[in-house]
Amino acid sequence: MSSTWGHLARRFFGMLRPGGPKAADDEWAHAQLLPAEADLWRRMRGADRRHAVGVAREVERALGAEATRPVLAAALLHDVGKIESGLGVYGRTIATLCGMIAGRETAKAWTQSRGFTRRVGLYLLHPELGGDLLGIAGSDRVTEAWAREHHRPPEEWTVDRAVGDTLKAADND
Repeated sequence: MSSTWGHLARRFFGMLRPGGPKAADDEWAHAQLLPAEADLWRRMRGADRRHAVGVAREVERALGAEATRPVLAAALLHDVGKIESGLGVYGRTIATLCGMIAGRETAKAWTQSRGFTRRVGLYLLHPELGGDLLGIAGSDRVTEAWAREHHRPPEEWTVDRAVGDTLKAADND
């Protein structure tokens, strides 16, 4: 659990810094994405794109030649579903705490309400929403699956276990 809190604390403080990734990193990211994926990438918050580039670069280092375009796109877009909530730093913090207290199962019910409660529900369902967005965008099966599965336990992953382990480890660094 302490590693979860450390990861969440790093993400929180990272979100406070404005702006997206460096121009060279953004250009590199675009080179890994299909056109419809790049459209989704541009809709992501700057801090999410900075985080995603870091994840993808770590995956590229760890996997070498096995870091295919779909795997790198999975690293870059694993959190793309967060765009549906429209929440900023503090709203995301509250949503994360609500999910920890009430459980993710409650999120579906919250999406049936309005206003902030609905947005919290959407945020907590970002893996499923991201998978849907990537499916509509025509993403590779691996890219779509990882967005959908990255918060699930490893025994529920459909992506190659070694690739999933690498993606997960890079996301938690």
